[in-house]
Amino acid sequence: MGDTPSKASVVLLALLVGINLRPIMASIGPLLDLLQADLGLSNFQGSLLTTLPVAMMGLFALAGPWLQRLVGEVKGVAIGMTLIAAACAVRSYVESSSALIASAAVGGMGIAVIQSLMPAFIKRNHPHSAGMLMGLFTTGIMGGAAIAAALAAPSAARLGWNLTLGYAALPAMIALIAWLLAAGHVHGQSTPAGLPWQRGRAWLLLVFFGVGTGAYTLVLAWLPPFFIELGWPSRSAGYLLGALTVIEVFAGLAVSALIHRYPDRRRPLGVVILLLIGGLTCLLTAPLTLYPLAVLCLGLGIGALFPLSLIVTLDRARTPAEASSLLAFVQGGGYLIAATMPMVAGLVRDQLSSLHWAWAVMAMGAVLLLLLSAWLRPARLSPAP
Repeated sequence: MGDTPSKASVVLLALLVGINLRPIMASIGPLLDLLQADLGLSNFQGSLLTTLPVAMMGLFALAGPWLQRLVGEVKGVAIGMTLIAAACAVRSYVESSSALIASAAVGGMGIAVIQSLMPAFIKRNHPHSAGMLMGLFTTGIMGGAAIAAALAAPSAARLGWNLTLGYAALPAMIALIAWLLAAGHVHGQSTPAGLPWQRGRAWLLLVFFGVGTGAYTLVLAWLPPFFIELGWPSRSAGYLLGALTVIEVFAGLAVSALIHRYPDRRRPLGVVILLLIGGLTCLLTAPLTLYPLAVLCLGLGIGALFPLSLIVTLDRARTPAEASSLLAFVQGGGYLIAATMPMVAGLVRDQLSSLHWAWAVMAMGAVLLLLLSAWLRPARLSPAP
């Protein structure tokens, strides 16, 4: 068995790898009008640029135990990072909507492979710090989304949308090299367990993760087009999404720093879900007036809910192998649920020329999350799932 990487190395890797898992989607919203004008994309086709990666994340996450057995965590993450880099690089040259959509699917495969294997890598190497490290990993994910969203419109104005989407390959290559240098000597891995199809608690976690992540994907795909629809310039709409994702980063960091104080995760979950409901209410009632409050509430709510959803899942795993199989199941089914939200919103916009109904559906989903969170008792207080 290879040497265990230091906690500092895993912190660096979690952030570097995480940063590259959302730019392929986060840069689309601020550029959607431009892409529609150049490539003739409908709103439904535009939604596929977010929906397809999320769907691929779901399908490939379900294969997490098989991937762990076949290639292992280290090789698997390296393969995933290579796919992301390749998908981004190809976007520098695409000239058709089908090629752009195909690159979204390939990038989604890479993201899925990484997200299904990285938690097991963290759990196996530093099990006592797994919650904190998972929080940092998800913080890196949201940080990458913030940077991509904020830079998309101004970069496209200078370089064009092809290069703007393509240069995301550079940080992906840097992360790949860092991963191979820092983790490439780690050879040991646990034997993966099968997917927990018959565990009722696993299905609860799957639905909870899916609905919560649906809020993230919906905002990521459609918040900039929503404000552009209301008269904002694309650059300002991109900055708005960038600001929201920066708030998500701080919320994720807060979860990493404070989650050890709350062994019963239901209290922080209740707070962040109420924040999410508040932000969606602002978008429904007075978006042009209440957008600062909407961004604050959505950023704090989504930014904390995403890592908390993974942490409550990780809490249920007793071994690295169980962590891999449970997270693969929860993320796999959950991302398939989340993938429907941008697609439904695109269809709604095509039919009704408005996204208000999409926010209303998501608000009802957030109420469901609040009800489901009552069942997420700490493992030591719950009967065997």
